Amino acid sequence: MKSVALALLGLAAVVYALTLGRDGALGYVNAGAEAAMVGALADWFAVTALFRRPLGLPIPHTALIPTRKDALGRSLQEFVGTNFLAETVVRERVARARIAQRVGTWLSDDAHSERVTAELATATRGALRVLRDDEVATLLEDVVLRPVLSRPWGPPAGRLLERVVADGAHHRLVDLTLVELEAWLREHEHLVESLVLDRAPLWTPQWLDDRLARRVYVEALKWVVDVRDDPKHRARLALDDALGRFAKDMQTDPATIERAEALKERLVTHPGVRDGIEQLWASVRAVLVEATEDPDSDLRQRARAGLLAFGRRLATDAGLQGKVDTYVVDAVGHVVATYREELTSLISETVERWDGEEASRRIELHVGRDLQFIRINGTVVGALAGLAIHALSTLSGRV
Repeated sequence: MKSVALALLGLAAVVYALTLGRDGALGYVNAGAEAAMVGALADWFAVTALFRRPLGLPIPHTALIPTRKDALGRSLQEFVGTNFLAETVVRERVARARIAQRVGTWLSDDAHSERVTAELATATRGALRVLRDDEVATLLEDVVLRPVLSRPWGPPAGRLLERVVADGAHHRLVDLTLVELEAWLREHEHLVESLVLDRAPLWTPQWLDDRLARRVYVEALKWVVDVRDDPKHRARLALDDALGRFAKDMQTDPATIERAEALKERLVTHPGVRDGIEQLWASVRAVLVEATEDPDSDLRQRARAGLLAFGRRLATDAGLQGKVDTYVVDAVGHVVATYREELTSLISETVERWDGEEASRRIELHVGRDLQFIRINGTVVGALAGLAIHALSTLSGRV
């Protein structure tokens, strides 16, 4: 394109030289060629001044890209941030996209849900294989055990126990314990009687020992049944009262608090705790890896079914779509409003790292073809303008 523009300039110069001093129609041609040369040279100067100094001369306000690339980068950053990453613009665009409906429609397809499930399984499996058991154990120890060790157990545990007792949340556990105890007693009658017989003194007669063992079993079973069936049984009330007092002591009694702290120290610092955590993690990891490797595993099937159900609901439930779209719009708006400067600064920082001459060369190669049309158009427009001016001058002279 440079050659084409230069050829037109050369053609205009040749025509100008051949028609120099001629009158009549050739005078018009000469004026047009002269103006074409002026237009071509002016636009050559303008295009060249963007990328380098014309003819190497230190003319002011030339070689704009190499010398002012940093300022241009900052201007481009400001332009993009103001016109493209404005919070209102981004919010409006994201709201019109109807992301929730699109995602729901895509997920409601069986193949897509299976693909997402497979990708999640692959990512999970990769993450699990990268993690080392000892590193995870150390992390859990630092993140869980040490913070637990640094905080007192007594008052928080006392407040929790007090709330549990006040709400009666422990009654279900008591009921379950009594039911299981009754079942155990009914299934192990001979065991209970044998335990009593083993404790009987040697000098008592056997018939008395048998009757006493039977009586102990019957009374124990009857007591368990009575406590189970009577919510207001004295044993239940006594248990509630004991737990309530213990909850208050854990909050206010120094001795109880000290015992709780001592128990915490023994539990947390015990060598078996870390080993237990590491073994537990190893077991969990093995189960998860096995489940993610098997396409027919219950974990993957449940994940796929959950994604499919969520996608179908998201594709048809207008209310859910509105909520999800609102969350997405708010999240994107927050990111743009908070991190717009950081996002757009990538433009100016990248431009600043460019070498001036190299950046100028790259930009010229990228857009230079279009810029050469400026020179071509300048030559053509200059010729037309020269013809018009010459014609007006000739006509005005005749008048």
